[in-house]
Amino acid sequence: MEVVDAIAAAVQQPGVRLLHRTSDWDHNRSVLTVAGEPEAVLAGLFRAVAVAAERIDLRQQRGVHPRLGATDVVPLVPLEGVPLDECVALARRLGRRIGDELGLPVYFYEAAASRPERRNLADVRAGEYERLAEEIHLPQRQPDCGPASVGPAGAVIVGARPFLIAFNVFLKSNDVTIAKRIARSIRESSGGLPAVKALGLLVNDQAQVSMNLVDFRITPPHAVVARIAAEARLLGVEIDHSELIGLLPQDALLAAAAHALGLPSLGADRVVEMALRRAIDAGIPDSL
Repeated sequence: MEVVDAIAAAVQQPGVRLLHRTSDWDHNRSVLTVAGEPEAVLAGLFRAVAVAAERIDLRQQRGVHPRLGATDVVPLVPLEGVPLDECVALARRLGRRIGDELGLPVYFYEAAASRPERRNLADVRAGEYERLAEEIHLPQRQPDCGPASVGPAGAVIVGARPFLIAFNVFLKSNDVTIAKRIARSIRESSGGLPAVKALGLLVNDQAQVSMNLVDFRITPPHAVVARIAAEARLLGVEIDHSELIGLLPQDALLAAAAHALGLPSLGADRVVEMALRRAIDAGIPDSL
């Protein structure tokens, strides 16, 4: 954890807020969520990548989650006042600086991808660090920035995309083949739910369906859970619990609540804390 602490400290500077961090032993992976003004965020991310490259040796690192480098992926996500196109430009600036100053191979993905076959993160990360070390000299594996060589820190994948929900469902089973079958049935690439990526993993000796919901407005978390529950029942198991990695948008929670309560018109305007916040922001006095 001292390595993660050092990375978290490096990313924080004036203008950057660390909103959330999470680490998992079996995945051997940490996720940091930061927000702030674009220039400050770029500077903080560069420092974090530098510390990760200095402190993490991919030749020794092991975990159940796929990875290409010590800093596996850096997505820039538009939140307020910054369009996706600007995030693309920022991502490419960050990638070039990482390649030039840190000497790490960099690949651009999603909206920042330099070629169509690199839009999908899973395609860029295919074979993980170990295969990249053998294939980076091949034309199709040449990095977008930085050297065509792989050191102990591996490569960095930098991109721009809309908000993604990282969401896992644990089953009441230690049979990872069941999780793999469910993951195959629900992920979009296998003909399952649109905007869903999924893997079956074994975490803490428990089968887990690990997912990225790349557009929660197309397939929201509650719809995924219902589908997994149905698939699990067909295989003779039940859902144990779910796990959120990082943060999720308020609209995803409201959609789940509206579905569970049968309130299709439920919106943020009906949540007392949100109504109070809007009143305070608008400067409405406590009493008239």
